[in-house]
Amino acid sequence: MKIAVTYENGDIFQHFGHTEQFKIYETADGEVLNSVVVSTMGSGHGALAGFLQEHGADTLICGGIGAGAQEALKEAGITLYGGVSGSADQAVEDLLKNELSYDENVMCSHHGEDHHHEGNCGEHGCGRH
Repeated sequence: MKIAVTYENGDIFQHFGHTEQFKIYETADGEVLNSVVVSTMGSGHGALAGFLQEHGADTLICGGIGAGAQEALKEAGITLYGGVSGSADQAVEDLLKNELSYDENVMCSHHGEDHHHEGNCGEHGCGRH
């Protein structure tokens, strides 16, 4: 399994569509084999699902994420664990032990910010309006 985590200074970055880095963990038999931090090089929102596919990720741990991005991940076959905060390394360890606390109904929480291509949060089905 390859697990990608939205990443900033060791922690889970809280807005998927604006993350500048992912930490990608290669795992096997419940253990982390290696990890690497990769830059999104300015990619955002929907493009990030393709970015994760290109890096072989099949699982994503993140904080807030909008419905459009969730759909893109689903179409890419990437399993989502959203609504997670704290240490990226600890979240991966918890996931591998089936102890990760996450929100199955996570929605974006960045009201008032402009999206690069989708208008505002209400237009892509955030669910909080």
